[in-house]
Amino acid sequence: MRIEVTSYDHPDAVALIAEVQQEYVVRYGDVDGTPVDPAEFAPPRGLFLVAYVDGTPAACGGWRAHGADAELKRMYVSPAFRGRGLARAVLEALERTAAEAGFARVILETGQRQPEAIALYRSSGYEPVPSFGFYAEAPEAVHLGKVVECPSMR
Repeated sequence: MRIEVTSYDHPDAVALIAEVQQEYVVRYGDVDGTPVDPAEFAPPRGLFLVAYVDGTPAACGGWRAHGADAELKRMYVSPAFRGRGLARAVLEALERTAAEAGFARVILETGQRQPEAIALYRSSGYEPVPSFGFYAEAPEAVHLGKVVECPSMR
């Protein structure tokens, strides 16, 4: 597996984002309505990653500035590649790059109908944070955050 920085609108990212949006339709009945501008995921105030397995785009995720925090968006692993540790690898890369960009905390929104995502985040040290963003008032929304440390500052 290799993880590459791509643009949010790179064809491989677009294909994976379309898959995750379909996943939301299956689980919640609709796509994620959070407003997203691809430019928000461009350095230095954002980043988007695609993980490849044998040249095939298999997973993705990104972060964008949300005030003083980095907000994770579009974390996803294609079904054929699940169970191989790709989600954790992408998550760790996102945390590291957000910390390197100067963010002290990573936050995210997910939903109760994504128990595997919640388990990943909780096992990675994420804890509840005050509600924020597009789904701040949604009863099924789960808001989590984690303090991250830049490796060069350890």
